[in-house]
Amino acid sequence: MLQGMRNRVLCGVLALVSPVLVSACATGPTAMVEQEPATVTLCDLSAPCATPLPVKAVLVTMFEIGEDEGDTAGEFQLWKERRPFDLAIPFPHGHHDLYYNAEDQVLATVTGIGSIRSASSVMALGLDPRFDLSKSYWLVAGIAGIDPEDASIGSAVWSAYLVDGDLSHHIDAREKPEDWPTGYFARRTQEPYGQPRPEANGGEMFLINEALRDWAFELTKGLELPDLEGLKETRDLYTEHPNAQLPPFVLKGGHLAAMTFWHGAIMNAWANEWVAYWSDGNSDFVTSAMEDTGSFSSVAYLHEIGRADKNRFMVLRTGSNYTMQPPGKTAAENLLTENEGYAGLEASVEALYLVGGVVLDEITGNWDVYEDTIPTPDMLD
Repeated sequence: MLQGMRNRVLCGVLALVSPVLVSACATGPTAMVEQEPATVTLCDLSAPCATPLPVKAVLVTMFEIGEDEGDTAGEFQLWKERRPFDLAIPFPHGHHDLYYNAEDQVLATVTGIGSIRSASSVMALGLDPRFDLSKSYWLVAGIAGIDPEDASIGSAVWSAYLVDGDLSHHIDAREKPEDWPTGYFARRTQEPYGQPRPEANGGEMFLINEALRDWAFELTKGLELPDLEGLKETRDLYTEHPNAQLPPFVLKGGHLAAMTFWHGAIMNAWANEWVAYWSDGNSDFVTSAMEDTGSFSSVAYLHEIGRADKNRFMVLRTGSNYTMQPPGKTAAENLLTENEGYAGLEASVEALYLVGGVVLDEITGNWDVYEDTIPTPDMLD
């Protein structure tokens, strides 16, 4: 009831301020929860929209745990609880209803887990006539596995190299040639890491705007990230990995997206080789999740028809768990322990909100600068 009252008040205010800001409050399939139709301008999903909702930034999260508010926080909950994402917009052709922050003109989506859902949800959003996303910045803000060679749980990683971990050939290790280091090898090659490396034109790797990535990193690298109770206990297990024992920090690194939740030292070594292979040695593997090649692929297609700008896409991942076991544990033991609850979940979602929030606030708070000019590191001098 309270949410419905808040929604009605907000849409009433929006109706007085600007008809552009109320197009998402329509009745029927586009209706806002409990909204009175008399106070809004209709904008139907099935037809072009004369006054699409302006969006300065799209916040892309992948999952929530339980409810959007009041319980264990997934990737979206802290944003919903701490910022005025009060305008609920039904999204029947996607995974989860959308939420809009009218104050900052930020649209939040929860795509669902996995590249299939993320690609589908982002494409559905991009083609939705209710929104103007032509100049929107896209911020993927999600948790990830993190390589203990590079960083500690709770750390925040900005990525430009997005490598797909599924699109390949694979022979079970028990049947591969003895001199092969792995059973994974690229399509159009004859062996693992075969040269010349084929072009990544089938979705094997995406290089997103490095200058924008570097700007976001420079803007946030000095932040003190939450070092919550229990993190040090987990960090201290990684006695052979100095970076894994550090308090959480902000860094840059390559991202691997794969639908299989893999784990262990052998797979971790493969991930590093796979990312180095597809990036021609320009990046190493730091974070592992499931969605980002799918999300960016959709934005790249939308770019071709002017519905999105692929050069405004950012990926921020924070470490909720390590991608391999510490000394003294097997890969299976460690994975099964993490499946009971990620050691760095709370710290990672807090870091997402802190680091991602700085970037969103900078963009929306200085829209006169960033509307037509994509930021680069030299703009921070």
